[in-house]
Amino acid sequence: MTHPLRSRDFRLLFVSRTMSTLSDALVPTALSLAVVEVTGSATSLAVVLGCALGARLLTLPVAGVVADRHDTRRVAFAADLTRVLTQAVVAVQLVGPHPSIALIAVAQAVAGVASAVGLANLSPLVIRAVPGSGAQRQKANSLMGVAKSISQLAGPALAGASIWAVGTGWVFVLDSAAFAVSATMMLLVRLDGEAAPAGTRRPVLAGLAEGWAEVRARDWYWISLIAHATWNFAANVLLTLGPLVAVTRLGGPGAWVAVTQAGGIGLLAGSLVAGRARPRRPVLAGNLVLASYALPLALFAVAAPVPVLVAGYGIAMAGLGFLNPTWQTAVQTAVPQAVLARVASYDWLVSLAAQPLGVILAPIALQAWGAGPPFAAAAVLVAVVCAGTALAPGVRDLRLERPPCTGPDGARPLGGVPRDEAAGTP
Repeated sequence: MTHPLRSRDFRLLFVSRTMSTLSDALVPTALSLAVVEVTGSATSLAVVLGCALGARLLTLPVAGVVADRHDTRRVAFAADLTRVLTQAVVAVQLVGPHPSIALIAVAQAVAGVASAVGLANLSPLVIRAVPGSGAQRQKANSLMGVAKSISQLAGPALAGASIWAVGTGWVFVLDSAAFAVSATMMLLVRLDGEAAPAGTRRPVLAGLAEGWAEVRARDWYWISLIAHATWNFAANVLLTLGPLVAVTRLGGPGAWVAVTQAGGIGLLAGSLVAGRARPRRPVLAGNLVLASYALPLALFAVAAPVPVLVAGYGIAMAGLGFLNPTWQTAVQTAVPQAVLARVASYDWLVSLAAQPLGVILAPIALQAWGAGPPFAAAAVLVAVVCAGTALAPGVRDLRLERPPCTGPDGARPLGGVPRDEAAGTP
């Protein structure tokens, strides 16, 4: 079995997506500091960030239709090229003497649309770049997860260092250049397969309905989406209230920095493990490890010692690192390629939409009951919902089966094809 990195086209795709992910990781820190520096207003910051997130959420389902309907390589190139331009607009505004917050907000909204297209398009790209077995795709998705983990660790630090060295405006120049590199790599990739034939391209609303029907037809998928949304909600409760608890009860900001760094390391470790693990029931395994996020929530509820919190959060984020490649591989193998981007877009939509709910409700709960009860309630919720997916036959019985045929050397391939099996099917 050939490792994905031995493929020229996957290497180009890997570099392209890594640059795109790193570029995305630079934005939140740089954009927040830039808007606050220009306006000194939390309201202006909320408007700019809200434009980016709102545009992304609103266009995700349509982005899935676009990605399924057109050539995935061209879609990825267009998404990256759009962000080259939007980040260049922001850079010009911030480097100039009179930056326009309205123009920056519009640019970030357009970038949010491009980001939605990129998210929906990722799984089809992997399938076409790695057309082999499930094991190869698992390794490919693991490598993507490792790159994403490193980018999330390095992005804020790189943004901070760049702001200190050259200023916020020039960070967006670098960001635009990184997207340009990503777009160039996509131009060089040669992918297997073709775009949807012209005869199958139905109206957008029909495409949306078809994608939703594919989601509803797979109970293992939509039940897992509920678990993913719950996890994102609970995670944002912790990310909202965690810094406050660290500062007021755990000795200061250093405690929170230690916790978040442990989470980044755990995320990376989980992604690495996923590249070697081959769970026979991937969706069940992924949902069960997500339930481990109850651990740091419970520890924050009782204001446990910092070393214990560090360990607990690292374990929980390792679970997320393991889930992401495992889930992507299962979906890429079980869902027809013709509707894959639309199905994936609903996953991103549900997961991202749950995040602001945690941010909004956590402070309200804090004011009403103090820090402990919100953490405890979120811990119970994420444990019950994520582990509770095991009660669904579709989640339990979706397997990565080893093909019965053997390879040229007589050994069984390690790849597999998940089957939507009825309850009790061996």
